[in-house]
Amino acid sequence: MTAIATWNVNSLNVRLPQVCDWLAAERPSIVGLQELKQVNEAVDTAALQAAGYRALLNGQKTYNGVALLYRQGLPEPTEICTEIPGFDDPQRRVIAATFGRLRVINAYVVNGESLDSDKFAYKLRWLAAFTDWLRAEAAAHDKLVIMGDFNIAPTDADVYDPAAWQNAVLCSPAERQAFAALLALGLTDTLGTQAPAGSFTWWDYRAAGFRRNLGLRIDHILVSPALAATAWQCRVDKTPRGWERPSDHAPVLWQTEAGAALFE
Repeated sequence: MTAIATWNVNSLNVRLPQVCDWLAAERPSIVGLQELKQVNEAVDTAALQAAGYRALLNGQKTYNGVALLYRQGLPEPTEICTEIPGFDDPQRRVIAATFGRLRVINAYVVNGESLDSDKFAYKLRWLAAFTDWLRAEAAAHDKLVIMGDFNIAPTDADVYDPAAWQNAVLCSPAERQAFAALLALGLTDTLGTQAPAGSFTWWDYRAAGFRRNLGLRIDHILVSPALAATAWQCRVDKTPRGWERPSDHAPVLWQTEAGAALFE
């Protein structure tokens, strides 16, 4: 099966050996990474190339930063974009490219910090601009994948303790409404349609959060109707979260039987 994956690596400099090991094991066609926390020039692209991948980078020192890794031999990327059109934002949070006919957008959505903060107001403005952009992208590309760390748990089923997280950042009504607005563009939340209860993608480092499965589902892969109509499955790979010095997120993989036709 052809796989497309998303993974918030929480520092590519720290996690690069794990990323390369995981690429060797899973061999996805395209991977969206978030929270590189590196400028482009600092990324060890030679190590990625040795693993069989090329990289499109939109990095930022200390914070943020996103990348698209794609297997050598795929169609060369075109229509590369590293910002939301018309939205003035110094933070490096998006990268998009087209591979053949497949349009791929990778995003690291704003966390928001707390509901009464300026960062939360920025998150809602960012999501509104993002949604407007995706509306145009969906009209232009029938084969569209949007993936990344959305920093939104769409429903109470995506939270280990809904009462504890009620009206908290990542789970607030305003954020969930913003996520619903994305789905209203005709997109399918692939993991959300298939995940059993407790299929989380993020666990706090504190209080043995991963061992106790005290997690949230905040990493998503959304696909357009043309892709949702193909034979596919979506899953969380929890294995890297159990490694030494892991990211606090696990990779999510969308796998399709379309093969090379995915890009045609």
